[in-house]
Amino acid sequence: MKRRNFIKNSLATTVGLVSISGTLSSFTKETTEKSTQVLKPIRPLVIATWNTPLAVETAAKVLEKGGSALDAVEQGCRIEEANEKGQSVGKGGLPDRDGNVTLDACIMDSKGNYGAVLAVKNIKHVVSVARKVMEETPHVMLVGEGAQQFAISKGFEKEDLLTEASKKAWEKWKEKSEYKPIINIENHDTIGMLAIDKDGNISGACTTSGLAYKMAGRVGDSPIIGGGLFVDNEVGGASATGLGEEVLKTVGSFLIVELMRQGKSPQEACEIAIDRIVKKPGKNFKDFQVGYIALNKQGEIGGYSIHEWFSYNVYQNGENKNIKSDFYNKG
Repeated sequence: MKRRNFIKNSLATTVGLVSISGTLSSFTKETTEKSTQVLKPIRPLVIATWNTPLAVETAAKVLEKGGSALDAVEQGCRIEEANEKGQSVGKGGLPDRDGNVTLDACIMDSKGNYGAVLAVKNIKHVVSVARKVMEETPHVMLVGEGAQQFAISKGFEKEDLLTEASKKAWEKWKEKSEYKPIINIENHDTIGMLAIDKDGNISGACTTSGLAYKMAGRVGDSPIIGGGLFVDNEVGGASATGLGEEVLKTVGSFLIVELMRQGKSPQEACEIAIDRIVKKPGKNFKDFQVGYIALNKQGEIGGYSIHEWFSYNVYQNGENKNIKSDFYNKG
């Protein structure tokens, strides 16, 4: 079963878009009193999976006004959760095989605190519920009915997340009920977002409605610490999108942060993490997609995927742009 936004390598032979490889850095030079040139990271910085300009712009505005990285990633992810046309995150997300939209999300702050909710029904802004779990409970994870009850107790409104468009898509799928990998057809099943604020603190968040037409109860990597998201304020952060089962098997986001701790750049770390997946014995990586984004404490960023057409949005130096990721499978 392959994550729905990644799932059939259509367009694989189409003329490729320009790939961006290598590490992008966000440094400016300033002269010290001794006239020595030093590198100073430019802040704030936001990076998010896929072509999500409004979400990134929203997060950037929070940072430009002096807000924290934690506030920025929460507010940015909420934009996609409210985007019904996206059919991938929050309201309007494509349902499981039984027609139920279930959402997963997590959030992590610069102090290493973490909160997550899994398999939540009828609550749109699960990234905010995850933050409530982190800040107002003794736990780090709530699941299903318990997570929904907690959300309602905190004032979140209960609503039907299955839109008419998603219902029609589900009904059409039921005609054959086929579940096949379709790489990159549904472009952004998840939004993972990382940010550095003016104080140099890093936070991250990840939210999704998971695989379309998944088995009831299925949860992928998105809300799992170290899988879909990991932040270490001393080093950097990483987030994943794609087939969550494969991300979890390699604890991908944690791996990337640890590689950066060892001195690898964000770009190098993302590439090594993808290499770890594709070179596992017996792994047919041509059937699924995984993509990573990362940033380090210095404000360098990176992104890499198995197949073409993964992209990520970046805000730095006052500019919000979408970058086509470099990728492993160049045929």
